[in-house]
Amino acid sequence: MQLDAPTASGSQLLDGPAGALEVVFDLPATAPVGIAVVTHPQPLLGGHAQHKVPQLLARALCEAGWLVARPNFRGVGRSAGTHDAGQGETEDVLALCQALRVACPGLRLALLGFSFGAFVQARVARALMDTGQPAWRVGLAGMPFGTVESGRRYDTPDGIADALVVQGERDTVVPLSLVFDWARPSLQPVVVVPGADHFFTGKLPVLRRLMLQHLNP
Repeated sequence: MQLDAPTASGSQLLDGPAGALEVVFDLPATAPVGIAVVTHPQPLLGGHAQHKVPQLLARALCEAGWLVARPNFRGVGRSAGTHDAGQGETEDVLALCQALRVACPGLRLALLGFSFGAFVQARVARALMDTGQPAWRVGLAGMPFGTVESGRRYDTPDGIADALVVQGERDTVVPLSLVFDWARPSLQPVVVVPGADHFFTGKLPVLRRLMLQHLNP
């Protein structure tokens, strides 16, 4: 994938591993402090780059000086291909990360994802770690593991370095117990937002603050 450093906010079509990959860019008003790739929830349930959670995070990060890229997963928006249960989506995000690192050398890379997007970002983070080029920070919210409410099963990799994991206390889509099952082997701390459901309804400002603190310590 080839990409010139983005010069304006908006949607672009890039040449991804499965064909066209639509990416929404949010550019800060000043020179960027880093690159943040933000991914959206389950496409089979209507998830897309403009979903309220990734959009909220993207705008917050952009205001904080980050260059933000929000890809639409395969088969969503103008992106080519079909849903690939995380495998192809991981390939696409890895290709995007590599292209952004080449186009914007020297900038640190952060990965943020919500729900299915967090599952994909955990896979991306693990792959980057395994190649010796880890992300600087990782933020995972509402991340699925094991068999969730929909009946889908997620084998989410653990041991993700520099990760903030945020979960709602009252999440019925991905019960908190499953996230603890994921976190326990690697002793990964989990931040639990009291009273929050899967979509952090009424608690999005808390999620926003946590992610900004993690990326701007």
